[in-house]
Amino acid sequence: MTVITERDKRFRRSSRPARPRRATVRWLRMLWNLCLAGGCFVAGHQVVDALLLGSVFRVGDIVVEGNDKLAEGELLALLADLKGQQILEVDLEVYRQRLAASPWLVGGTLRRILPSTVEVLVEERIPVALARFSDLLYLVDKSGELIAQYGPRFEEFDLPIIDGLMASKGSAAVVEPMRMALAMKLLDQLALHPEELRAISQVDVEDPYNAVVLLNDDPALLHLGGDRFVERLQFYAELASTLRSSISEIDYVDLRFENRVYVRPMT
Repeated sequence: MTVITERDKRFRRSSRPARPRRATVRWLRMLWNLCLAGGCFVAGHQVVDALLLGSVFRVGDIVVEGNDKLAEGELLALLADLKGQQILEVDLEVYRQRLAASPWLVGGTLRRILPSTVEVLVEERIPVALARFSDLLYLVDKSGELIAQYGPRFEEFDLPIIDGLMASKGSAAVVEPMRMALAMKLLDQLALHPEELRAISQVDVEDPYNAVVLLNDDPALLHLGGDRFVERLQFYAELASTLRSSISEIDYVDLRFENRVYVRPMT
């Protein structure tokens, strides 16, 4: 006997393909995006490397500003190996320290100007006097830093000679701070009176409390003390002819005391 039963639809093979699950689709999309991003990153990195290794971002120009007495060629010599380096990778601090080591410079700053220029801005020391050490003269700035040995190259500077600045006799050329402070106090006060400043030939500050000056047209040493320099110089200018009439050759005149003048004749 033949038995016919109805087929269970749950066991029938579907005629349409099954759809992938949504989670799988999301993972595939994420994988694709990651691959795409990775490819872009690698390509970008290769482009950057190509630019860095090429000539576009290599230092080709060095622009110097702020120099007056120090020639541009001397400055560029301090930065000689800067050209040709990668502008984004070069350590500018190394070159700033080189500039600061120059006796002519207070310091300097460097900045990058893409694609291939480095701008250098320097601050020069300003000579205020000629410091005498033994038989040599040096340009010195207001802080007491020795800039350079004086020579024909610096004949343009019309500066007073300062004696007594050396820290100790027989030592290296090092300026004693208190003596330099007295010299600068004198020069600062005289700067407001150019005529008196131009009249001074030499200054001696070996005693840090008593500035002794020598005028261009007068062999007498003038002891001015530690202040009121202009007032005392003007007082001496009024008194000089009277002193000369009674003392033909004067060794020094001490002007440090109020309303009293001590004169020592030449022996």
